[in-house]
Amino acid sequence: MPIAWADTPEVLPRPDFHFKGKVGKTYKESDPPEFPQPAQAPKGAPNIVLIMLDDTGFGQYATFGGGIPSPTLDKLAAEGLKYNRFHTTALCSPTRAALLTGRNHHSAATGVITEAATGYDGYTSIIPRSAGSIAEVLRQNGYMTAWVGKNHNTPAWETSAVGPFDRWANGLGFDYFYGFNAGDMNHWDPLLFENRNLVPRSDDPDYHLTEDLADRAIDWVRRSTSISPDKPFFLYVAPGANHSPHHAPEAWINKFKGQFDQGWDAYREATLERQLKLGVVPKGTKLTQRSEGLPAWDSLNADQKRLYARMMEVFAGYAAHVDHHMGRVIDAVKKTPNADNTIFIYIVGDNGASAEGGLEGSLNENLFFNGFPEKWQDNIKHIDELGGPKWFNHFPSAWAHAMSTPFQWTKQVASHFGGTRNPMIISWPQKIKDQGGLRSQFLHVIDIVPTLYEATGVTPPKELNGVAQKPLEGFSFLQTFTDKNAPETHKTQYFEVLVNRGMYHDGWMASSRSFVPWEPTRGAFDPLTAKWELYNIEEDFSQSEDLAQKHPEKLKELEAMFWEQAEKYSVLPLDWRATVRLNAELQGRPSLAGKRDQYVYYEGQVALPDGASPPVLNKSFSVTMNLDIPENGAEGMIFTHGGLTGGYGIYMRGGKAHFVYNMLAIDRYTVSSDVLPKGRVELVMDLEYLGKEGERGKPANVTLLVNGKKVGEGKLPKTVPLQFSLGEGVDVGTDNGSAIDFTYELPFSFTGKIEKVTVDLKD
Repeated sequence: MPIAWADTPEVLPRPDFHFKGKVGKTYKESDPPEFPQPAQAPKGAPNIVLIMLDDTGFGQYATFGGGIPSPTLDKLAAEGLKYNRFHTTALCSPTRAALLTGRNHHSAATGVITEAATGYDGYTSIIPRSAGSIAEVLRQNGYMTAWVGKNHNTPAWETSAVGPFDRWANGLGFDYFYGFNAGDMNHWDPLLFENRNLVPRSDDPDYHLTEDLADRAIDWVRRSTSISPDKPFFLYVAPGANHSPHHAPEAWINKFKGQFDQGWDAYREATLERQLKLGVVPKGTKLTQRSEGLPAWDSLNADQKRLYARMMEVFAGYAAHVDHHMGRVIDAVKKTPNADNTIFIYIVGDNGASAEGGLEGSLNENLFFNGFPEKWQDNIKHIDELGGPKWFNHFPSAWAHAMSTPFQWTKQVASHFGGTRNPMIISWPQKIKDQGGLRSQFLHVIDIVPTLYEATGVTPPKELNGVAQKPLEGFSFLQTFTDKNAPETHKTQYFEVLVNRGMYHDGWMASSRSFVPWEPTRGAFDPLTAKWELYNIEEDFSQSEDLAQKHPEKLKELEAMFWEQAEKYSVLPLDWRATVRLNAELQGRPSLAGKRDQYVYYEGQVALPDGASPPVLNKSFSVTMNLDIPENGAEGMIFTHGGLTGGYGIYMRGGKAHFVYNMLAIDRYTVSSDVLPKGRVELVMDLEYLGKEGERGKPANVTLLVNGKKVGEGKLPKTVPLQFSLGEGVDVGTDNGSAIDFTYELPFSFTGKIEKVTVDLKD
């Protein structure tokens, strides 16, 4: 099956063109001209459609025994192959870096999400040039390339309008990009970029991000294949679903009304029964015990059950919705020229289902990342608004565990398959004839790149853009496409995220869990004395029986192997700190905000990411706005930082200035002024932080001044301690993304003139 690597060089880019014929004094005395030709893909090279969902458990979709219908996955699986022993890293940025480079996530410097990066080789979040992406290699070998959806692999401090852009999607080898540069995004009011350009807000009242991303992917495929039908393409689609916020159209949510009233324990039992019947888990697979700390469904009261069942209905609608729209993309590709020679790779999750909603579920995921627990008694008050534009909602941790049936644990827990084992489906109509077949070889996300290189006939370069390349660390599994019994090529694989560790070797798995993902704050921990478990996964598919006591020597062998792998692949030093790493200022990460005390912005400055915005948390600061208010008055947003999940804004309405502080969507505090005069006005918002040095999230006093005169004051009982938002920063003169509060309609552009806005840090 492999195409010969006859004409694909090991050094890219190719040398500059040089005419080799005779050149005389005129063209009449010269050999005929030869124009440099574009790079050609190997003859017969297939198209590639790579889809990766977010935060999805093994037992979530019906194709693998779950309770959420998945007709797109069903159809693709019936046409191709299901893989039931495919593994991710247990976290999004690391999995995606490994997927694109074919190297382990620490080798690709992405041992954790970009917002929690530290200054060690395996954790900078800066993918090294020595680990070039497959997109860049394919592009230089004649492929058209596009990335639609989530990009969580650009360092947070490089996502502003001034770049640098060499680590945006376009700089990673994709000719076209449409999506967002963040870990998650508001699906009703997203901040999107087309290549490097901010996308204007949609005026469609029924807009939803997933549908938009599908439309863009379809549009790119149709345009590209119309222009160059003989040129192969690589399309990477990474929708934000099923990551929080769980935002879905109400009609999709209502399809699942009452379907999860039986609770998560019954769901797990029913799912395993379906999995066994489908054959996606082997006979004898056992249901693991409910992970430590998660409540039994029967222990809940009636109101808790009602709330949590509704949260699951919302999630199910969200998950079914993305399956539908990915189906639209696949169907569109199937109508293009050469469709039969297209490899469809559908990876059902970049990690297991997310437990970051906490034990009681969440109205705003950012509360978790700021270390605030939520109470069901508060959340149930908003049960009818879940899934809509008012909240950044997330279901309880126990539902995440149920979505990962039959395994233990969830996203973030790299030690166990609940965090790392994701379904994968591959179809290639021209080559794969075992339609509906099952493959059970041990695979890892780093195996995708070498498999695609072998399938396309493209040589993995030894040098790319002047930089010597690290060897690929994955292994091709191309032979499994045509041979059910193909030998296993991936024998050894380490796992590590936030010191949740695993070591696989020849059918055995050692597992050491550090912390549970629903605990945002973490105390003392010693990885050198942490407990290890041992599983024979050739006989125990679900990791249900710990054999550490029976086979101590095997466990010791695997633990020693982990430390060897950790040193080899830049996993060290181990770091178990959690939410505190999300604060860039505390960690000393690079920032365009720098160490300045003053920041000056002008009207039209929009979508400045949080990582490049003034670091105003846990300190006193002022915002000075020099305005020109016309005789007929003005209204609209003057300055805002953050959005739905947290932040603050200063706007005018009814002739008055209003300062709104969004305390992580749970509380919003407003301080309003007297009526402002017309003409040139200096409006100042002064925030006096009342905490001592090192104290986070303490109260603050707010004063509004107009032309030096106090016109309003109030007190904030508490403030945001660690971050306003994962995806939104500063806007001047308008409000891009989501709103600070719900008293105005976006984009709420200011109708006066803004000369400048100055932010001064007081501490």
